[in-house]
Amino acid sequence: MSINLRTVYAFAREMYPKISKEPIQYGTAGFRGKAEFLDSVMFRMGVLATLRSRYREGAVIGVMITASHNPEPDNGVKLIDPKGEMLEASWEKIATDLVNVSDQDLEQHVAKIIKDNEIDVTSSSYVYVGMDNRYHSPRLLKAVADGVIALKGNVREFGIVTTPMMHFFVVAANTKEAYGKPTEESYYEKLITAFEKLRNGQLENGNYRNRLIFDGANGVGARKMLQFIKRMNSSLDVTVINQGIGNGKINEQCGADHVKVQQRPPVSMPIVEPYTRCVSVDGDADRVVYFFSDETGTFKLLDGDRIATLVAGYLMDLIKSCELDLRLGLVQTAYANGASTDYIVNELKVPVSCVPTGVKHLHHKALEYDIGIYFEANGHGTIVFSDNAKQTIGEAAKTKPSAETLLLVIDLINETVGDAISDMLLVETILNHKGWDVKDWISSYTDLPNQQLKIQVQDRNVIETADAERVCVKPEGLQEEINKVVSNYKRGRAFVRPSGTEDVVRVYAEASTKENTQQLAYEVGRLVQKLAGGIGPELVNPSNAHL
Repeated sequence: MSINLRTVYAFAREMYPKISKEPIQYGTAGFRGKAEFLDSVMFRMGVLATLRSRYREGAVIGVMITASHNPEPDNGVKLIDPKGEMLEASWEKIATDLVNVSDQDLEQHVAKIIKDNEIDVTSSSYVYVGMDNRYHSPRLLKAVADGVIALKGNVREFGIVTTPMMHFFVVAANTKEAYGKPTEESYYEKLITAFEKLRNGQLENGNYRNRLIFDGANGVGARKMLQFIKRMNSSLDVTVINQGIGNGKINEQCGADHVKVQQRPPVSMPIVEPYTRCVSVDGDADRVVYFFSDETGTFKLLDGDRIATLVAGYLMDLIKSCELDLRLGLVQTAYANGASTDYIVNELKVPVSCVPTGVKHLHHKALEYDIGIYFEANGHGTIVFSDNAKQTIGEAAKTKPSAETLLLVIDLINETVGDAISDMLLVETILNHKGWDVKDWISSYTDLPNQQLKIQVQDRNVIETADAERVCVKPEGLQEEINKVVSNYKRGRAFVRPSGTEDVVRVYAEASTKENTQQLAYEVGRLVQKLAGGIGPELVNPSNAHL
């Protein structure tokens, strides 16, 4: 099989010309931006995925077209490596260089990638492509497919799927179906079978009620949850809102990010009894948070930190009852609420590691444990089990029922990536097992009040951090000023970090009271404006806001 790289150039020039001069960078979430500027990016990512597959000796590479929790006009693309993990870091730079090169230089640049990485272009390559339900996704999927075809790769289109489903398909194909078949039906079957066996016909227990409101963010998660419900044996009573029908836009005033950041329920929320369990996923269903309202109508959030602590306690109990010698650990970022970290270390006695923001950092650290749990506060997370853990649990399951339970939990979890629906089914399993409602769950510890701000700056790269983003090393002097401010507040903690996707600096603050937290966030935000090239309106001092 011979490949003419002129085909790549011809495709690019005629169908997918590069129209944006703005440089774009492959970040934690791949490439993101306004959909109208992404056609050339998608075509080139199809080309790259084909090369990556050949580089990995014909392994399936995944391409997911989504902008996740971003607004509907945005879109994005990320590549999935053979084990379902994020694209290898050294190839992120290759991806960035490839999308930024001019159309004229594209043919030569692709030839350089092939030469530098010693890729056999005559070998087979396999690329799986999926997309979310944004109106521009089908057009962008065609661009990816054309990129694959331009280099004579094999492309399989899955249509509208969640991001976690794409990760599942890639792993299933590359494990010769040991993980499951790379089909939508196999994904549903694996999760539902494990969930219903764990439930074992017991739909209610103690304070746990079989009733759930599911906010689908008008995204693909809503569609897939409806498919789950059709296949479930009435094992979970779910009402799906924000299904993406009619005028609802993806993530607009709904979804996990809205609920977490705005600390309020989504639009279209029905009137329900106090303490009714509600869950929100984001646009591509890889994040999940729970929430409810109490008898006074006060909104209460159960975020990724809460899910992590619930899961850690449950798994710790199962391991102890099996008498297994396995290392369990929990991985967090600096955004984790200080109260959750205290509870995990002091009450659950589970080791905690802190890493920089971004799933790839969390996932990588979690692999160091036999059972590694990781969740970002935003609700993105999963649990990974080492081969040693699976083997040990498998052996124990021959004689111990609690080890059998652990094997079912492994099947219920999508280890490859944060999976909102899989994580939700796990939470429902644990709450049912404990006989807990949301009141029991939230009372395990009290969150410290916290606040996040976004400060617009000329250039976010002036901020550099260390120690898992908890310390700001540039610009010089900023961290010293932050330390002085923080020392004035009881249980005060604050950090600043550059956004991975836009020219803003993110500020996080927590303290013993809501008022102190707001004041601390304001003072740190003003320091960023003064010392890191802030632009836009000056922050309003919350202590003067009522004047």
